Amino acid sequence: MMRLVASDIDGTILGHDGKISERTIRAFDACRAAGVELVFVTGRPPRWLYPLEEQLGHSGTVICSNGAVVWDLETNRPLSAQGISKDDVLEARRIIKELRPDALFAAETLSGFHLEPGFIENETSELLQEFVPAPLAETLTEDDAVVKFLAVTRRGTADEFLAQVRPAVAHLVATTHSAPRDALLEMSVPGVNKAVTLARYAASLGIDAKDVVAFGDMPNDVEMLRWAGDGYAMASGHPAAIHAAGQQAPHFDDDGVAQILEAKLAAMGGAGTEDHLAGAN
Repeated sequence: MMRLVASDIDGTILGHDGKISERTIRAFDACRAAGVELVFVTGRPPRWLYPLEEQLGHSGTVICSNGAVVWDLETNRPLSAQGISKDDVLEARRIIKELRPDALFAAETLSGFHLEPGFIENETSELLQEFVPAPLAETLTEDDAVVKFLAVTRRGTADEFLAQVRPAVAHLVATTHSAPRDALLEMSVPGVNKAVTLARYAASLGIDAKDVVAFGDMPNDVEMLRWAGDGYAMASGHPAAIHAAGQQAPHFDDDGVAQILEAKLAAMGGAGTEDHLAGAN
């Protein structure tokens, strides 16, 4: 039985154009009408959740920063957060820098974004207009809890970078990646990932893993897709996600999430869903 839908955002329901398709919006609306809970589980920080509010009208819970933050959109406040200490961030930075001298770094906290010079290639980026680049050792304080630590290199692939870095810093941080084109690593507190936080959230609602349908497309979704009773990797996704899920949703360009949800809602025969799904195909 489908009681909770847990969906990644980028590459799963949101395209590079920043749009969620009308068909996908209708499918989520139909889930709500059928009494199915919705939670979005993303690598994005809380400050980048506006597509959910503006396009889906979502005002509930979002699991952000790969599970490090649980955010309430209605109050625009964290419900919980787990952060890496400044000392562990700087030690992880030192180790990665020894492995890859060309690596550049940034850190996401609940109060802001800290980025080192060169982290973003385009110096005219709007991001640089809001945040002043500086060494993390200078801008982070002992009170800052880093909910996501980032490392990027301009050479090689994200998979290669991850394979090199993950074992070296595993005692300090959990490492994954989700950027489709950049060699960008995302690090959290050890033991924190999308699945761990989603499991805790589902339990708070009295929902078992077997009643959770999850969607994702990248390595940072692997644990979540394995945990959910019904995990779907996008056919357009990363091989690691596809292998972990064991089953695929159609390609993102074909509204894969919507197709799966439409079929499941039809099988449930939920009253009130037909009008929402009308015209979806």
